[in-house]
Amino acid sequence: MNEMRRVVVTGLGAVTPLGNTVAETWEGMKSGRNGIAPITRFDTEKYKAKLAAEVKNFEPKDYMEVNEVLRTDRFAQLAVAAAQQAVEESGVKDHVAPERFSVMFGTGIGGISTFETEYTKLMEKGPRRVSPLFVPMMISNMAAGLIAIRFDCRGSAMPAVTACASGSNAIGEAMRLIRHGYADAVITGGAEASVTPSAVAGFVNMQALSTAENPDEASLPFDRRRGGFVIGEGAVALVLEEYEHAKARGAKIYGEVCGYGSTCDAHHITAPHPEGRGGAQAMADAMREAGYTEEDVVYINAHGTGTPMNDKLETMAIKKALGEEAARRAYISSTKSMTGHMLGAAGAVEAMACLLALEEGIIPPTINLKEQDENCDLNYVPGEAVKAEATLALSNSLGFGGHNACLAFRKV
Repeated sequence: MNEMRRVVVTGLGAVTPLGNTVAETWEGMKSGRNGIAPITRFDTEKYKAKLAAEVKNFEPKDYMEVNEVLRTDRFAQLAVAAAQQAVEESGVKDHVAPERFSVMFGTGIGGISTFETEYTKLMEKGPRRVSPLFVPMMISNMAAGLIAIRFDCRGSAMPAVTACASGSNAIGEAMRLIRHGYADAVITGGAEASVTPSAVAGFVNMQALSTAENPDEASLPFDRRRGGFVIGEGAVALVLEEYEHAKARGAKIYGEVCGYGSTCDAHHITAPHPEGRGGAQAMADAMREAGYTEEDVVYINAHGTGTPMNDKLETMAIKKALGEEAARRAYISSTKSMTGHMLGAAGAVEAMACLLALEEGIIPPTINLKEQDENCDLNYVPGEAVKAEATLALSNSLGFGGHNACLAFRKV
């Protein structure tokens, strides 16, 4: 089996806080639009955190029959919508055998709104009122399962569930499926819909969320004023395809997934390792696989959550992986300043940003970065997008549990 099959991206789909298509989301990123606003999905009167990056004006019936909408959690609806966009754009479905078509779709939390709804019924009305669809609507593999059913993907259909690294791990493992000959095409990405009372309460009580009330002072990656992340939701899907397979059918190619690093800090359930060792190793592995050289113009879409610990340690990890001098030359930005932290979907939306940054020669900004932290002393593209012809893009995702993932992309 040839282990060096090349893997390219031939379709993208997006439902995000910046828009319900790829084009709207990317325009929002380039123009520095803030997708954060007061939470509308529940009453926040008793909550310290009152802001989120919600998906706006999403209509699941545009993508599903009414019956299916009633039988699925919001995270799965978002996933199916993004996958539908990506598969339609790629045109891959009629060009790949079902047995060679797989799904690898990430989520950090899965169907938490379903869990809340049904648990409330259990407590208030007793066990007989709990929906018979409670379990299939809640479990984290259901986005992958629904996507596989819709597009007749009879290869493996699996979730990646690695907290905030889920989307990136899904894409990396999808790349390996194709690279090592187990599939010719994979629908991959991530979805999350956890702007819910229990999730927000849990995150705010562990002091992870920003409690700012002004949306322009809430998600502040690399800024000394930062005080936590802003929870977001949405889904982004990518169609990955073997390069020769895509070329033979004349597919549009966004770029190549050419490197992947996946490590664990093996340190703590929530805190990153104090030396950033796992993140640095994931980046180094992805760069080595991508054939990094010092001539490369590098763009890094940082994990950049805006928590005090993450941004400082990620900066340290970048310096370790690239070396101090190359780290200072790199363009780095956190699109979470605009999308909030989409948790299990974050790695997917950020992979999309990397591909489009390479394709268009535009680096999206870190908005609202006005008082740069002295411990975060690299070029984070503050305020406005810049033109730069990057040759290598890296996307970092660092999750609870010590999970680290880095994806590397190049133009074809």
